[in-house]
Amino acid sequence: MSRPRILPWQDRRGAFSLLRAAVFVGVFLPGLWLVWRAFAGTLGPRVWIEINHQSGLWAVRLLLLTLAVTPLRHVWQWPELVFVRRPLGVAVFAYVVIHLVAYAGDMAWDVGKVASEIVARVYLAIGFIALIMLIPLAITSTDGMMRRMGGLEWRRLHVLIYPIAALATVHFFLQSKLGVTEPIAIAALAVWLGLWRLLAAWLGAPRVGSLAATALLGAVVVIGTAFAEAGYYFWKVHAPLARVLPTNWALNAGIRPAWIVAAVLVAVLAVAVIRRLMPAREPKRRRQTASAEKPPVSSQRQGNAA
Repeated sequence: MSRPRILPWQDRRGAFSLLRAAVFVGVFLPGLWLVWRAFAGTLGPRVWIEINHQSGLWAVRLLLLTLAVTPLRHVWQWPELVFVRRPLGVAVFAYVVIHLVAYAGDMAWDVGKVASEIVARVYLAIGFIALIMLIPLAITSTDGMMRRMGGLEWRRLHVLIYPIAALATVHFFLQSKLGVTEPIAIAALAVWLGLWRLLAAWLGAPRVGSLAATALLGAVVVIGTAFAEAGYYFWKVHAPLARVLPTNWALNAGIRPAWIVAAVLVAVLAVAVIRRLMPAREPKRRRQTASAEKPPVSSQRQGNAA
């Protein structure tokens, strides 16, 4: 007997899931925003380049969210988050494909020129390798493929997400020409997630997912981000560290990468505290069992009357 098909906004039991529905709608919003801008004529003189940049940016952001699911499950004590990992991963692949198609559109659909540019430019080659590595993950993203492969083999294949994230981060950083604030912040968040995984493998996820450990690791990454930005400008334009580091305390210096990472840390800790303060809910299966065992009121009255 075939299993009933689960829709993207339903949980495993087929009931409506607000979490899944929010993620399902959310991954479409950046693409729909690009479509609206295209019809409104606000994409600028080089439409394909703007679509290329925006789709690549959202692909990297969603990739980080995909990697963050497991750490956030433990930090937020929210096991249901595991069910949004695959939708996020599929969305990453979709935006990467749009990213490549838009680049080909800017090249007037000259496949030969696109291929030669990918070979000639290191950052394009790195991004293309990441796309190739994403293909088997996208193909095996369904429940059916997981059952055919078996859980162990499926997990081994999907470990590729970590080198893909490293390649995507490097590609995003190298292709950034106007500013490095977000690329440095993205790289810092990727390092944070990588460090969390390494520490979880060493010390155990529950211990690393505690509020104290999260705050400590996040603070280390925030400080490291500030020094990484200063080091970048020292390497690029020989700006002294003593001049760049104080900009993290100057409100008129613009948004700094360390601010972005610090804001993410505050948000993660705030949600973690709120969830810990929420009253524990009894599992639905247990509630259903208890209600099934309890006789209806009418039966109780009949029994008393007898």
